[in-house]
Amino acid sequence: MKRAFWKGLFLAALLPWMLQSCGGPTSKRADSDSVDSAKQQNEGIAVDNDVSDFAVKAASGGLMEVKLGELAQQNASSRRVKDFGSMMIRDHSKANDELKGLAAAKTITLPDSVGDEHQHHIDELKKKNGTAFDKAYIDMMVDDHNEDIDMFDKASNNLKDPDLKGFAAKTLPVLHTHLDEAKNIQQEMRKQMNNSKDPGAPH
Repeated sequence: MKRAFWKGLFLAALLPWMLQSCGGPTSKRADSDSVDSAKQQNEGIAVDNDVSDFAVKAASGGLMEVKLGELAQQNASSRRVKDFGSMMIRDHSKANDELKGLAAAKTITLPDSVGDEHQHHIDELKKKNGTAFDKAYIDMMVDDHNEDIDMFDKASNNLKDPDLKGFAAKTLPVLHTHLDEAKNIQQEMRKQMNNSKDPGAPH
């Protein structure tokens, strides 16, 4: 009788530890980065790893562009920056929808929210308003689109999947248009800043 009692007590004490180590309610899995989670789910599927990784990164980046475009509508002071944000929402929403369709056909899991790296950019810009937001947002857009163009250019040349390769090639001109516009706005801002520092400078 005593032996059965102590055995039951031992099992009761051991149960919470067993649940935790086996991924029970206290498991950390739910807090994982959405990009890492999508990559893990894509392990072992038919498509090449480079193909699924590109799709996952492009999806997270596209979601960030839309969210930042929406933020520009709220926090920007410049009409031109707001218009640029509208273009980001329109163009990247369209690209995101096309990418979703391609991924679904190939059983590639895409993140349903931005990854930690992209979320960091969103959180930083949420803290800014007015001209400070305008400058930080456009500077980020120039840097981000330079990186995107490099990634999409490599994908359009090197991916083994013809559909995702075609998607990358088709999206490249749109990204170049975004980069050119962001650079133009950036130059205009710098000119205005220089003029404000030197009121006697010619306009």
